[in-house]
Amino acid sequence: MKILSILKPFGGVVIKLKNKHSQLIRMIRIAFIVMIICYGLYYLIDRVLNGTFADWFTSNFINTYYEPYETVDGIMKTAVNSELIWYKLKILLLSLSVIGVILVSVVILATSHFYANKKVRETVTNISQMMQDYMAGDKEATKVFPKEYAEISSQMLEIKSTMQHHEQTLRDEANRKNDLIVYLTHDLKTPLTSVIGYLSLLDEATDMPSEQKNKYIGIALDKSHRLEKLINELFEITRYNLQQIELEKESIDLYYMLVQMTDEFYPLLQTHGNTIDLEVKEDTVLYGDPIKLARVFNNILKNAIAYSYPDTEIKIWTEKTDMDLVLYFRNKGRTIPPRKLNAIFEKFFRLDEARTTNTGGAGLGLAIAKEIVTLHQGTITAESQNEWTTFCITLPLN
Repeated sequence: MKILSILKPFGGVVIKLKNKHSQLIRMIRIAFIVMIICYGLYYLIDRVLNGTFADWFTSNFINTYYEPYETVDGIMKTAVNSELIWYKLKILLLSLSVIGVILVSVVILATSHFYANKKVRETVTNISQMMQDYMAGDKEATKVFPKEYAEISSQMLEIKSTMQHHEQTLRDEANRKNDLIVYLTHDLKTPLTSVIGYLSLLDEATDMPSEQKNKYIGIALDKSHRLEKLINELFEITRYNLQQIELEKESIDLYYMLVQMTDEFYPLLQTHGNTIDLEVKEDTVLYGDPIKLARVFNNILKNAIAYSYPDTEIKIWTEKTDMDLVLYFRNKGRTIPPRKLNAIFEKFFRLDEARTTNTGGAGLGLAIAKEIVTLHQGTITAESQNEWTTFCITLPLN
């Protein structure tokens, strides 16, 4: 460790020398390219064109004139004089300068474009590699991403946290589902054993008194109903992940639907000693999927009956806004704790954690209700205080 700490400053010096060395090599390359271009132009003009350029330049930019003069001996001779045509040469130089600037600009733009694309590819590759390293490992974001990628670092931290939360939610849901299946399959044995036992007694004792026979038949029937309920719960769990909910909307007579539903629940209401107070106008119309919404109301009403105190009233009423219809279900029973109230619409959540109770089901009824309401672009909420629990469903009128 001491050796590394000693060599660390030299490492920085080596990196700086490498950077300067690479810059020097780059400058030498540019100078070499410029020399080649200049030599190429010279070779083109002087050798390939073979004096053509000189003749063209002389005829266009040099003014040649002849001037006679007399020598000392009295002999007349003619002198050849020449001078540059400066205004033409200025125009030529200006044109060459403009063309040169354009060519240099094009070269610079092209070079910059390719260099920028190269840097973008390198940056994307580096970021992609850093993202893979961060998502695959347990390193902190600040250790994987440099300071200049602070924004990406924070976004990846948020994405990873969300993914971990979803994964944990799925694991918890799978565990609850597996536990419920184990409990249900175990609970199936108890009523089935009772049914088989009492029916066996009835089959063996043909001379059994009618009073005792009726008692055994009643017990076997109750256990059969319990068995049917458990089988339905198991079926509900397995069916939930197999079905895809698709809506088939139409106009719904909400009042008639709720009246019909309360009639269907009459035997269960009588057993619990509950009554329903329906305060819905007869002309209340809702646009939605009647079968799916009936399932929503059925699940909520079944839940209200299961957790109501005996001999209490369940109230159902509606309110209208300009755009929505709000439907309320209220029952009196044990106050739901806030912790459980927040999780009441989660899949496989049951208010009664003990399997010995007959209230509640597999914990899918309210989860399915929420999913159906959400598909209708609506919302469903619940509140519970002072032994009153109210479910509020908001659905668009159209």
